[in-house]
Amino acid sequence: MAEHYFHLTTNWPGLRNDIGTIDAGNLKTEVSIPPEMDGPGVGTNPDELLLGAAATCYIITLAAMMERSNLEKEALTMESVGVVDVTNGVITYKKIIHKPHIVLKADAMEKDESLALRLAEKAETSCMISRAIQGNVEIELQAVIRTGDK
Repeated sequence: MAEHYFHLTTNWPGLRNDIGTIDAGNLKTEVSIPPEMDGPGVGTNPDELLLGAAATCYIITLAAMMERSNLEKEALTMESVGVVDVTNGVITYKKIIHKPHIVLKADAMEKDESLALRLAEKAETSCMISRAIQGNVEIELQAVIRTGDK
C-alpha cells in the first residue's frame, strides 16, 4: 500500500474578518471569508478551495478514463458550481454541480458518445474527492457531449 502525504501551512494573524495565507508548495495564496458571507473577499476561501478540489479531481479522473478507453477528444472543459446554504446562521456546503463539456473528434460515432457519457458518470463516483465528501455534499452531473462537427 502506498501512502502520499500532502502538506499545507496556514497563517491567520487576526480575527474573523482578517486575511490569512496558505502555502502548499505549488499553491500559495491569501485566504479570507468571501463577501457573500460578510468577509473581506481577499484571495480565495474554503468554499472555492473545496469546489476547486472536487472539480480538478473530477476532470483529471475523467481525462484518465477517456485515455484508458482510447476515447479521443478535441476538448474537455467544465464549469462547476458550489451551493452553500446558510440557514439560521448554520453554514452548510450543500451541493456541487459539475457541467463537463466533452467535444469528441468529428468522426466519433454514437457508441463513442455513449461511452463518453458513461465515463463522465463513472468519473464522479471514482474521484477521491467525490468519495471523501460522499454523504455530506450532493454532487450533480450535467454532462454535455458532442462531436467536433456540431
